[in-house]
Amino acid sequence: MTELLAVEDLTVDFLTPDGTVHAVRGVSFTVAAGETLGIVGESGSGKSVTMLATMGLLPRKTRVGGSVRFRGEELLGRKPKEIRRFRGSKLAMVFQDPMTSLNPVHKVGKQIAEAMLAHQDVSKRAAWAQAVELLDTVGIPAPGRRADQYPHEFSGGMRQRAMIAMAIVNDPDILIADEPTTALDVTIQAQVLETLDKVKRELNTSIVLITHDLGVISRMADRVAVMYAGEIVETGVIDDIFVTPRHPYTIGLLNSLPRLDTSNTTLTPITGSPPSMVHPPSGCPFHPRCFFRRENCSTDKTNLRDIGLGAHTSACHYAEALSEVAR
Repeated sequence: MTELLAVEDLTVDFLTPDGTVHAVRGVSFTVAAGETLGIVGESGSGKSVTMLATMGLLPRKTRVGGSVRFRGEELLGRKPKEIRRFRGSKLAMVFQDPMTSLNPVHKVGKQIAEAMLAHQDVSKRAAWAQAVELLDTVGIPAPGRRADQYPHEFSGGMRQRAMIAMAIVNDPDILIADEPTTALDVTIQAQVLETLDKVKRELNTSIVLITHDLGVISRMADRVAVMYAGEIVETGVIDDIFVTPRHPYTIGLLNSLPRLDTSNTTLTPITGSPPSMVHPPSGCPFHPRCFFRRENCSTDKTNLRDIGLGAHTSACHYAEALSEVAR
């Protein structure tokens, strides 16, 4: 498949009074045309910061290193005016909280239309018509009437779908969805995921899905990148991650979920807490919490490596041996 986005050795550091927060440490991945990449991990693992850096949406004083290429063009280091040419028209993002992302004093239809006017030479009438059409596309009933309403008049699920409509108004190649089902009940979650799936099928849009919900990942993703402490610790196609996990953190995430294919109702939580990113642990970042750790895990740095199962990589020294303990 055609490679649209290539992120290589991405680093993100925040300067704080307590010290430098190493939020993202050497992250690399690609996104191909028409695929859904799921990025999963605990809160604070660096998922959202990684994609905000890709979009050029981090504060100016943030230190960002590495490479982000869209269709071969480097994005890091460009001036804000240049990066805006890509943002919205090539790369678009649906943010985690639509209530704070939508402007409360402007009608929803106007906000969607403005996103189109910023990138295309069209009339306001045409942009409004497109906004109404997109609200219908994402499953909002009575789109003509709803476009003339304010965000507070929408339910949480409708606001999330309105954000999706705003993101796809310029037909982007890649849509980044940051925790799109957070704080929504199960029925509304399903509607939002169906909307994303419809966008992918009908517009052939690639999706980067950021979430801590493995159930969402299993339903939506083609490939998965598991993040921990600012690093990617395992990647693979969906079956690799759920059937043959090869990193203790991935196994821990899966073992903390209820299963329908076993009578065992006891869940196994991951002990401990994520590390401070001001002073990340040496060696493997997961070793203080790992059930499979060995003496060298606290000293020897781990890197993603091919473990001989197709396109399956792991950053565990003992990935092959984990086949004996994987769920």
